[in-house]
Parts: sequence; C-alpha cells; structure tokens
Amino acid sequence: MSDEDGTGYLSRLADEMEAVQLQMGAELIGHARLLLRDRKADPRELRYLSNRLIEALQDALRIAESRGGRLPGPGECESDGPTQTSKKPNE
Repeated sequence: MSDEDGTGYLSRLADEMEAVQLQMGAELIGHARLLLRDRKADPRELRYLSNRLIEALQDALRIAESRGGRLPGPGECESDGPTQTSKKPNE
C-alpha cells in the first residue's frame, strides 16, 4: 500500500519514524562529543558508543537512500515522473 504523492498514511508514518531516527542520531552525537572529551572514559563505554553511532549512521543512510529513490533524476521535474521512451526493451 503506497501513495504516489507522498501524503498518504504510510508516507506520513515513514516521515515520523525518520524524524525520530534523525533526532536520536543528533542526541547521540551530543553524547559522543561529551564522552570523547572525558579522558576517563573506559574502553567499554567507547565501544558501546561506537556501536550506537554505527546504528544511527545506518539509519541515516537508509533514510537517505529511501529519500534519494523518490527524488527526480537529472533533467526531470518532480511533476514529470519517470521518463518514458518509445523504444522497446530489445531495440
């Protein structure tokens, strides 16, 4: 169930989830800055932080790829949609 104009229920739900993921990533960056300034941070804390940063980066990349797939290509307007050619696939 998808909507082409990006205003349907699934698109809004995805937008909300993406906003939460990006906010969590931003908060994690703030935490990372504080922890990295602390010379007493132990390896276990740094390893935990590294794993959380990896998760946040994976979320951000997933969002970027998803959004990128919905953006128009070079030379296309948003309203144009995919370009159609009159050639058959084997020509």
